[in-house]
Amino acid sequence: MFHTILIANRGEIACRVMQTARAMGIRCVAVHSDADAGAKHVQMADLAVHIGGPAPAESYLRGERIIQAALETGAQAIHPGYGFLSENPDFVDAVEAAGLVFIGPSARAIRAMGLKDAAKALMEKAGVPVVPGYHGESQDPEHLAGAADAIGYPVLIKATAGGGGKGMRLVEKAKDFADALASAKAEARTAFGNDAVLVEKYVSKPRHIEVQVFGDGTRAVHLFERDCSLQRRHQKVIEEAPAPGMTAEMRAAMGEAAVKAAEAIGYAGAGTIEFIVDASEGLRSDRFWFMEMNTRLQVEHPVTEAITGVDLVEWQLRVAAGERLPKQQEELTITGHAFEARLYAEDVPKGFLPATGKLTHLAFPAGCRADSGVRAGDSISPWYDPMIAKVIVHGPTREIALSRLASALKGTQVAGTVTNLAFLGALAEHAGFAAGDVDTGLIGRDLDSLVVAPEPKPRHVVAAAMAAAGAGQGDWAQGFALWSPLEQSIALSWGEEPLTAVLMAQGPDRQVWRVDGQELVAERSGGTWRCGGIALPPVAVAGKVATVFDAYGLAFGIIDPLERASSKGGDTNLIEAPMPGLVKAVFAKAGQAVAEGDRLAVLEAMKMEHSLLAARDGVVAEVLVEAGAQVEAGAALVRLETEA
Repeated sequence: MFHTILIANRGEIACRVMQTARAMGIRCVAVHSDADAGAKHVQMADLAVHIGGPAPAESYLRGERIIQAALETGAQAIHPGYGFLSENPDFVDAVEAAGLVFIGPSARAIRAMGLKDAAKALMEKAGVPVVPGYHGESQDPEHLAGAADAIGYPVLIKATAGGGGKGMRLVEKAKDFADALASAKAEARTAFGNDAVLVEKYVSKPRHIEVQVFGDGTRAVHLFERDCSLQRRHQKVIEEAPAPGMTAEMRAAMGEAAVKAAEAIGYAGAGTIEFIVDASEGLRSDRFWFMEMNTRLQVEHPVTEAITGVDLVEWQLRVAAGERLPKQQEELTITGHAFEARLYAEDVPKGFLPATGKLTHLAFPAGCRADSGVRAGDSISPWYDPMIAKVIVHGPTREIALSRLASALKGTQVAGTVTNLAFLGALAEHAGFAAGDVDTGLIGRDLDSLVVAPEPKPRHVVAAAMAAAGAGQGDWAQGFALWSPLEQSIALSWGEEPLTAVLMAQGPDRQVWRVDGQELVAERSGGTWRCGGIALPPVAVAGKVATVFDAYGLAFGIIDPLERASSKGGDTNLIEAPMPGLVKAVFAKAGQAVAEGDRLAVLEAMKMEHSLLAARDGVVAEVLVEAGAQVEAGAALVRLETEA
């Protein structure tokens, strides 16, 4: 076994790998960028090496610098985590050329599965079912359009080097094919440096079911399936294992196909075979097809660990060190059910815009596993994926596991940035999801009901005001004068709406609050304040924000009356950057007439592109930025002429 490994990654996966490695007595070396100098994974490691600037291209994608760090620190092997260099065969070759072990598959296996079209051809040869489609070399638009006609609409255009939904377009009618092809190719060229695409039949009620495989270079086993159908714009949101409605016949067929795929390329290490399943008539063993193979550990691997009792990182380390597979297929079994929800810093009402901010508070309830690469006090950086944590639960049945997920999400406390926590909570309580009636279109169909703005109740205002005033602890009469009524006003805000809570103290354990004309009595018993018999939720105060941990987190502004500014409407003349990022393109020109909703610029942030639109009809007065500029949140990009 290795005595020292280097983890060539950051965030929660770097922490996850270290957790197992340290438990096995292995010394861990971390690498970090300028932005991650004080990160959690750096502090967890035995040793940390600085490798460059905050941009991934300046640090986590610098393979030669990472290998140098491994050699300098005495590491024997490199674990790539996922993302960054994890599926880069040239990096694998360089690691091995340096006399180090790559904890993952061979460069040959990665290359075999790296391009979707070549991988599908390989799978067809190995007897693995593939989606009907065109995977050939020709990229002539007329040829691709003809292939789409032959396959039959609707079809899906997919970048051959793609991932994460980039370079993917659904085309429902032949007349829309040319525009969709041009758009998919442009996005693929930007994201991957390769604009080649393939065309596949679009499945009308698709489920995304993947099978975890593990090989030692000769043999492979599968560790059953995960259902990843709950997606938004091809991005996974909640995953579960095993798949609801799975039959023994279909599980056997999918498992056999996945093992065939892995053994066809002599696969070593952890990998995932992704299948698209037509669920229009339930799960049938003749209605699943190979989509792609991820030649690395997956983000959602914890649900497989939960139902099998296997530590997949330990298996990775053991097989990379030369050991055979720890278990044979007949020794692997399923126990219970597991879910994983991905908690992100993102503004859901604003179209799931990735967010930044300093985490002033972060806590998870007992009874769940929370894999996280950040702590309270850490900042969500604009340079990397805005994931805060993965919340994982397990139960003896799907119903109980889902109930535990809903409970864990309600008990998760985050302050300092907006998150998708309420959205995840709504999904966990969605009737169709609870019934197992899941497909990749569920979120899109029911988005309006899943994205509902919270409405704080008067007791939430009381909890926030009590915390802001410090009235729930210490000297109950602090801030009051003997010659005036025992009343104190606390000014708050909810969004742009001002709120006032008036406290009328009646003793150390009893308070009367007036909120929006309504009187509420708060009483303390056994150290707990209750309002209307209901325990007031916990509150975290940081600066001028009081976050009430109920309804997935309610952030109230704390207003200093001496600093209260007059409210003002939004400025529709300025188009501003909603977050820090790189200006990828500017379409506006001075003097140009634009209509509300016209795309004026494209901002790249958090690994995604965001179109910035005109807020009203008007004429462009001036363009204040050029493509290629790095801008801060709130930076003015385009100004429209003032309306008469």
